[in-house]
Amino acid sequence: MCIGKWKLVVVCLAAEHVASQPWPKSGGSSDSVKVKWIGDKPVLNPGTTFGLPWPRGRHAANKTSFSASAGNEAVRIQSWVTSYWPDGSIKWTGHAVEPSTDVPDEYVIVTSSSCQKTAKRASEDVSVRSNGDTITVDTGKVSVVFAKAGNILVKSISTGGKIVGQNGVLVLRTQTDTDDGSDIPRIFDRLQFEASIDETKVENQGSVRALVTVKGKHAVKQSNTGQDPWLPFTVRFYLYSGSEAIRVVHSLVYDGKPDKDFITAIGLRFDVPLGDEQLYNRHIRIAGVDGGFLTESVQGITGLRRDPGAGVRKAQIGGKTLPDVATWDRNFTTRLQWIPAFNDYSLSQLSPDGFTLKKRTKAGQSWINIPAGNRSSGLAYLGGSTKGGLAIGLRDFWKKYPTGFSISNAASRTVSTATLWLYSPEAPPMDLRPWHDEMGQDTYAKQLEALDTTYEDYEPGFMTPYGVARTSEVYIIGFPSTPSAETLGKWTKIIEEPPALATEPEVLYKSKAAGVLWAPRTETSGSAATLESHLDFLAKFYRDQVENRRWYGFWDHGDFMHTYDASRHTWAYDVGGYAWDNGELSPDLFFWPQFLRTGDASVYRFAEAVARHGSEVDQYHVGPWKGLGTRHGVQHWGDSAKQVRISTPIFRKVFYYLTGGDERQGEIIREVLDADQAILQVDPRRKVRDPNITYVPDPEALYISLGTDWSGLAAALLIEWETRGPRWEEARSKLISSMRGLNALKNGFITGEVFYNSKTGLISPPPDDPDNKGSVTISHLSASFGESEVVTELINHIGANDTDASTFEKNWLDYCYYYGASKAEQAARYGTSFSGISLRQGHSKLTALAANRDGGNATIAARAWKEFFSTDGLAPTAPWVSVPISGNHSIVLVPVEEASWISTNEAAQYGGAVIENMYLLGSPP
Repeated sequence: MCIGKWKLVVVCLAAEHVASQPWPKSGGSSDSVKVKWIGDKPVLNPGTTFGLPWPRGRHAANKTSFSASAGNEAVRIQSWVTSYWPDGSIKWTGHAVEPSTDVPDEYVIVTSSSCQKTAKRASEDVSVRSNGDTITVDTGKVSVVFAKAGNILVKSISTGGKIVGQNGVLVLRTQTDTDDGSDIPRIFDRLQFEASIDETKVENQGSVRALVTVKGKHAVKQSNTGQDPWLPFTVRFYLYSGSEAIRVVHSLVYDGKPDKDFITAIGLRFDVPLGDEQLYNRHIRIAGVDGGFLTESVQGITGLRRDPGAGVRKAQIGGKTLPDVATWDRNFTTRLQWIPAFNDYSLSQLSPDGFTLKKRTKAGQSWINIPAGNRSSGLAYLGGSTKGGLAIGLRDFWKKYPTGFSISNAASRTVSTATLWLYSPEAPPMDLRPWHDEMGQDTYAKQLEALDTTYEDYEPGFMTPYGVARTSEVYIIGFPSTPSAETLGKWTKIIEEPPALATEPEVLYKSKAAGVLWAPRTETSGSAATLESHLDFLAKFYRDQVENRRWYGFWDHGDFMHTYDASRHTWAYDVGGYAWDNGELSPDLFFWPQFLRTGDASVYRFAEAVARHGSEVDQYHVGPWKGLGTRHGVQHWGDSAKQVRISTPIFRKVFYYLTGGDERQGEIIREVLDADQAILQVDPRRKVRDPNITYVPDPEALYISLGTDWSGLAAALLIEWETRGPRWEEARSKLISSMRGLNALKNGFITGEVFYNSKTGLISPPPDDPDNKGSVTISHLSASFGESEVVTELINHIGANDTDASTFEKNWLDYCYYYGASKAEQAARYGTSFSGISLRQGHSKLTALAANRDGGNATIAARAWKEFFSTDGLAPTAPWVSVPISGNHSIVLVPVEEASWISTNEAAQYGGAVIENMYLLGSPP
């Protein structure tokens, strides 16, 4: 079927993941859904992937096709299922739309229950071929050859019939010690590493998008070092039909020894074969500030005492091929050999507030400094007007400092190189050692006393980054000739803020696939309007604090601080557990619902950075603690509390589905499936266990908390079930076993701590209540890390008509009601009143849920609002403004904005409670 010049590609969704499921397929129907750009319409669309939610039972997975249009024009689309409802119908889909330079305001995605596969490949489709030791992907604009083994990831990049890049490799440099600022030099080894590919595969292939994934480790180049391959990497290459750009998602995991493995550089390097390109036709473009560029040629012919002619000068600045030298002023051409050629260029962004630039004629000669600026946009181009070249860009370039670019051998007649530095060699060695020593904390008693002082849960051997990760987003664009400044300027905008699409809040809400405890923002007045303004204030305050306090850096970008030190007018960056937040008390569960209900682009971009950081840096990806995260501290990995409450996938679930099933996020979420095995290695209650209880970790009897442990495990299991991942049947079985086991507990969720069978998921009574007479263990943290959201989503997924789910919900509503009930009510129901009750403002959302599920019980609803407004947390009488701190003789280092009445714990709980309370109860009194 053809519309205009395009073939309308109707995508029939495969049913291979559904074939073994026991539920009947649902009937299909048609839907028309709009998706719009998150934020401003991009200057170009390089190809974009996004996700869409669908109501239960609406579309059968194996009988649904998708088409797309923009205005009156058909748009090619590639579609796939990312999750399913238990009845087999589609819950979420992922879609890739083709690139475009004339970018529409929105797309319309249409479903059809008639499934007609196109028999003939559209000429614009991505082509993927596997030949022996290589995989070749051709988008129609660029052809890329990937290696299956060795140390070269990308053998060549071609466009316009020219090879514009080749020998794409990873660069890693380390040293075995550091000077530590000592006046006495230390002797240490410097090592260089290269990639050692374990696997190259096509992870995804369709008409619009292809994904090639390369995995391996870094192997030392030098011989006889005794250094084993290390620092595992996964590099994903996304290519879109009709696009000249390659989106690269580079992930690495730190598995070294912090006191011996000091990283000095991490890079991605390409050779650019300029061959016989004249030196004056070779061009360097390095992004500066606000779309500006260093615009130079290897051999510049401007600004000289002799003039080749205005037309020649204009052509060189514009990146055009210069006219034949015979047409130049002869007085100039006879002196051409005296004009120096600059061989090497370097940009270093060593802070979020300044970059330096320099160049030199060759090694052994002095560098010349180039006037620089504060924040580079993070793109560099090396190429020639006739040979073409490569532009390489890094998203969040200055935010993830220290970063940089190196262009080497630009004047070479053989091969020139361009290197993007994810960690600049100009920066000090990366120091991941613990920030303090034992300080005499050699027993649990001393560690608990120190915890009571600095709020840091220290334990020897636990301040380790072994297993943490970092992901970077890179763009590589091939050009058959030197691009214009306007073209490169457009690409810097794309790289700084990659285009993202989402449907409207109302569609997300009605699907019930994106959580069920929020509703779209509507026009409000009175108390509701005040609460909405408070949400906006908190979201903006944290975004502004990131900039104000310079919370940037390779490991730090995407996180923010936990507690404010009003005495010093600074966040407590150096005080134990009061420093980096690491997701404490679930700010993600404020930011993501806030985006869902408002569509606010600034909230989305902020939440995206938080999700990337939290899932990478705050979570372990290899080693004995794989799948667990680290509690808040001065270093992201410094605290000894390694728990699934920090790595819980409920924090990243919305991001995963909105992005169409982001492959890196999916990989990380799946790691949490085995977090129960990590709990065998690190008992979360080892320091505070009742001395009368003897507990030996056992796969069939893990002693865990329902709130801070099981809910995180359940979140991972639910996503595996929804997505029909490789272990989805196991995940479903474990969740149902957990529900049934919990339903059998005399006190249900009030039991608090239970035995958990990591093989079956079965929950059973804890060791202090082997006969299930009714244990009562209440913690203010249990429902503070997504327990309510996980339980509610699980019930919604299964369906309240299911007997197990119905009983499970009743048990949960008991917890919701009695947590904030009077002591007399608690004692009457459970034989004892609860102790340790706090965070009542945040827990008001549980009371609200109890009221809502009890037919909108007005008495319980009134109690919920009283808990919200009149107990603890952020009060209505708070200033709800930030104030500037600056001036002569100020004790602050730089002028800052502060709201000393805010803590992140309270902000996170307040935000989540407002959103859920107003959904469940309506406007406050």
